[in-house]
Amino acid sequence: MATMRIALAQVNSVVGDISGNATIIREWARRAADAGAHLVAFPEMMLTGYPVEDLVFREGFVATSRGTLRQLAADLAADGLGDLPTIVGYVDADGPARLGATVTIAGPPEDLDSPADRGPRDALALLYRGRVAATYFKHHLPNYGVFDEDRYFVPGDTLTIVRIGGVDVALTVCEDIWQAGGPFAVARQAGVALVVNINASPYELNKDDVRLSLVARRAREAGAAVAYVNLIGGQDELVFDGDSLIVDAEGRLLTRGAQFTEQLLVHDLDLPDSTVDISAAGPTEIFDDEVDSDSSGAADGRGAAAARRAAGVRDAMRIERVLISGTMPPAPAPRAEGGMAERVVDEAEVWQALVHGLRDYVRKNGFPSVVVAVSGGIDSAVVAAIACDAIGPSKVVGVSMPSSYSSEHSKDDAADLAKRTGLDYRVQPIQPMVDAFIDAMSASGNPLAGLAVENLQARVRGVTLMALSNQEGHLVLTTGNKSELAVGYSTLYGDSVGGFNPLKDVFKTMVWRLAKWRNAEAARRGEQPPIPENSISKPPSAELRPGQLDTDSLPDYDELDPMLSGYVDADLGREELIALGHDAGLVDRMLRLVDLAEYKRRQSAPGTKISIKAFGRDRRLPITNRYREGVVPITTPAHDPVKSSTQT
Repeated sequence: MATMRIALAQVNSVVGDISGNATIIREWARRAADAGAHLVAFPEMMLTGYPVEDLVFREGFVATSRGTLRQLAADLAADGLGDLPTIVGYVDADGPARLGATVTIAGPPEDLDSPADRGPRDALALLYRGRVAATYFKHHLPNYGVFDEDRYFVPGDTLTIVRIGGVDVALTVCEDIWQAGGPFAVARQAGVALVVNINASPYELNKDDVRLSLVARRAREAGAAVAYVNLIGGQDELVFDGDSLIVDAEGRLLTRGAQFTEQLLVHDLDLPDSTVDISAAGPTEIFDDEVDSDSSGAADGRGAAAARRAAGVRDAMRIERVLISGTMPPAPAPRAEGGMAERVVDEAEVWQALVHGLRDYVRKNGFPSVVVAVSGGIDSAVVAAIACDAIGPSKVVGVSMPSSYSSEHSKDDAADLAKRTGLDYRVQPIQPMVDAFIDAMSASGNPLAGLAVENLQARVRGVTLMALSNQEGHLVLTTGNKSELAVGYSTLYGDSVGGFNPLKDVFKTMVWRLAKWRNAEAARRGEQPPIPENSISKPPSAELRPGQLDTDSLPDYDELDPMLSGYVDADLGREELIALGHDAGLVDRMLRLVDLAEYKRRQSAPGTKISIKAFGRDRRLPITNRYREGVVPITTPAHDPVKSSTQT
């Protein structure tokens, strides 16, 4: 039995900043060495950032990834860290990077060397004593939700096992842990003591609960401890939450890192020494249907491994063993216990995700500040509070743009928000601009009335925000929530204008929950609650005509949001929604609105994903589409089908 001190570095990388990411690896490897670690692991594609998307087809990008990896190995040795085995994710290729390089590995082992198997790889390297001592290529490639890895990469067919201090450690990458069979089943056959799994696993609400049970199942399947390290930080619409953890071979949780925090999780593991004679262990082939898998996990992941076996396809893998070091040096006293990060309530988890997603979008894209329309409504108040938490109130400009229909309490609530948060508050009345536009159109023989005038107000506000953005360099934040985006309750080029939308994947009912939680959290800390109580309690309204309320055009959000969640997030059909107790007439109306609004959503700003199915990368539907759920009349709108929600 040997005691291995393992360090999991959950850190924040930047896509394409390969040299900057290498510097981060060197800095955190130093921390791991100072902590007495025998092994340090960094997240998936740490060197290149994740996801790299079509950058993988640029041969110069792949060459830079590979070259920087070799230089990083040398630099770690020059830093005095050469004796610390360092696991790093990167992009590799064993042939030209090209679209459609993916192949399905099936059939007898002799087919595994086919030239068709060559192409880009989602790769892992173990760096030791100035060189790349071992590599592993990701075996399971996800092709669902936000993932397109079947488009980009060729799957690996070899499980790499490294011996560190006499302990056999299998190396795996992200999706490998989501599928039963494959690397973890082969790891059991190989008799490893530890499986390291490096990840870039995007955040979803309550995914931490799924993650823990999943890692425990894979540990039991492998008959080995599992060390799971995950990325943190925002990348476009994705945000990564860390939550790194280690479980023993029985699946018992030993230590767990925090969410949304850069952290070096250091823990001592007591692991059995290997009994395999590595000098005599040449490459072997193992099929996962010849390995005893944990039957309780056969249907998890997306069921791909079980489906392949049911179809008679054998998932073939080789085993490659690499000797790194023969004797484990003693870990310095006292014993390292990584500890257990506290779990938080859903609202706190989502708030952190939204703050980190916005912060990194602003920081990584070089925006100096943001500007947001503050109307006194709940959505704009929550967006402004998120922005203040993300980048500080001095970098947040809030603009009140009252029209003749704006109520005094809304104007007061906007001013109160500014006072509470300390953001840069400005007032720009829009009625003179609206009147000038209406007069000019009337003089040209094109008078405007009704919905056109309502949407004109929203578009004047959008033009005003973009003018300030052009003049002062702010990133414009739009404030529409997922409920409004779903049913098209917005004005194109009006309240939908902006470069980023923090609430894009947040249903309206969750917006209220977030506001109440943030205020309660401020009170708990002895701070001023940032969101005016009146913004939370008053009925939502666009205030584009006298006495307007959202409920004039939409069902109550407590009724609407469960229907939307079923249709959008869970892909439930009309009859299934009705069977859940929803009114058939409301279901038909909701389905029609959602389907007709696809053209609007396609033009919407990116925003942080927090659910299992966000608009954008997760949900991809054709705009030109005559299929409808149930008996619903097909109507092609000539203009915005519902009123604008620019004030909410």
